[in-house]
Amino acid sequence: MEVSAILDKIGIEKLNAMQEDTMDAVLHNDQDLVVLSPTGSGKTLAYLLPLVQRLDTTSSKVQAVILVPGRELALQSATVLKDMKVGIRSLALYGGRPTMDEHRMLKEMMPQVVFATPGRLNDHLNKGNFDTEQVAWLIIDEFDKCLAMGFHEEMSKALSLLPTVKRRILLSATETDEIPQFVRMGRTRRICYLDETEQVPTRVNIYKVKSPDKDKLETVSKLLRSVGEESSVVFLNYRESVERTADYLRHQGFALSMFHGGLDQKQREDALYRFSNGSANVLVCTDLASRGLDIPDIQNIIHYHLPETEDGYVHRVGRTARWDKTGKTFFVLAPEEKVPEYVKGKQDFYELPQQLPPPAMPKMTTLYIGKGKKDKISKGDIVGFLCKKGGLQSDEIGRIDVKERYSYVAIARRQLSTVLKLSRGEKIKGVKTVVEVVK
Repeated sequence: MEVSAILDKIGIEKLNAMQEDTMDAVLHNDQDLVVLSPTGSGKTLAYLLPLVQRLDTTSSKVQAVILVPGRELALQSATVLKDMKVGIRSLALYGGRPTMDEHRMLKEMMPQVVFATPGRLNDHLNKGNFDTEQVAWLIIDEFDKCLAMGFHEEMSKALSLLPTVKRRILLSATETDEIPQFVRMGRTRRICYLDETEQVPTRVNIYKVKSPDKDKLETVSKLLRSVGEESSVVFLNYRESVERTADYLRHQGFALSMFHGGLDQKQREDALYRFSNGSANVLVCTDLASRGLDIPDIQNIIHYHLPETEDGYVHRVGRTARWDKTGKTFFVLAPEEKVPEYVKGKQDFYELPQQLPPPAMPKMTTLYIGKGKKDKISKGDIVGFLCKKGGLQSDEIGRIDVKERYSYVAIARRQLSTVLKLSRGEKIKGVKTVVEVVK
């Protein structure tokens, strides 16, 4: 399939220079590859576009393993490949659900590409849950984190169980001291688009916000009210702090999602889904959300707690100003705090207005529909159901995701009560289903 046709499907007009260089390097030589490029520059697409042209679509065996540090990046990367609609089957493998369920899906789907976290990949390889004899491609995304010392044992074990790998592609937004020998890099080409003088994109404006108290909850609330409907991420360093801040902001009337490593898989997926589809305009989270989350149009990054490292700061701010967009980052400073010395660039004070509106409500809300792929339900079926039974117009329906046994759909918030009333007890494709709001 022509690259231009794939780009049309995913709504991108043209590739940037890093993506063109990466595609050329993958397609036109046999070297291993290290790609260094800022967050938000499109590295996932950079390796997937040439990779899909090198895979055998007639084979039913895994040919490429993409290792990622967390389940969110595994899911998002698999979604990018699915949206390309190139006839390549893929599956995301990650912790938080039974390995046995994934084994069943591996047998049913026969994917040619797997996106996997290191620990879960080891589970499947140790049990022989898929054939590795045709695995010729190894991609390590966010390799600076995957290859950090804490992951060495898992990574070394996993890579030792992939003896047929011929090509390796490593990608990251930050430099790393060295690549461990167990990765077995051969002749290597390096593509670097990191600007050592540009810590974060110049499209990001940096602001300081003074909090009169050590407890910054009231100041963060005022800051969020001042930016109105804009999409904002509030970063904290501890799970307990995330929960405390989220509870406070909810009581203030904000529509938000909460995200940290202590939540179960479905809670995390629900939280990200509501934020990414516009049903929540605030995400309160730990640094778990600073890597691999490709959510477009995030306008504000708010540091309730100061980033613990420079890399942490770079990855946090990398959630905004993606591709060619602009963004803002705010350091909320208690009386004794100051912006870390490693933060480069012009810093302005942000004055909070004296008069502030109430928390802005997002334009969308998310519905849960109790039918999915297993029930032969499609996105078209859901649109038809909501228009005919729920009284919606097509422009009042947003993102739709059809899962195995249920579906999510974003609808205009103003129509929520009407849709719930009209759809109660109604059938979709002849079967009664549950329709309820995702809170």
